[in-house]
Amino acid sequence: MNHSTVTDQYYEGPSLDLQLSINLRPIQKPSDSVKTGGSIYDVKSDSSSIESLRWQAGEQIRLAAIETAYAERVRELAKMEMEMAQSEFARARHMWLRAREEVIKAEKMKQRAIRQIDSKCMEISCQSCRQRFRP
Repeated sequence: MNHSTVTDQYYEGPSLDLQLSINLRPIQKPSDSVKTGGSIYDVKSDSSSIESLRWQAGEQIRLAAIETAYAERVRELAKMEMEMAQSEFARARHMWLRAREEVIKAEKMKQRAIRQIDSKCMEISCQSCRQRFRP
């Protein structure tokens, strides 16, 4: 992951309202170093070089903590979405079962009505009338 993009996203972009145990203060380079052409040259002695390395290590740890917190938040959101999807699926299954019961009930009513019509047709004595009312 590009660290400058991550830095820009978390310090100048919208807040994710994350609470981290590590202090998040604006990035400030040590005053002992000068940046030229993409690399850092120390102005002072080896102690400033060590300080610069410590600062870089600290920044990498901070960025790793930010990325870890972001990944955890994304994982939590994915878990919540999955739980919501499972709930929706259970509700849809329940509705489908109720609709299936209604269809079965309607089929039974239809069969009962057909039997009643058949019995009424039998009461009609004329053969041609019987054929006309038979479903």
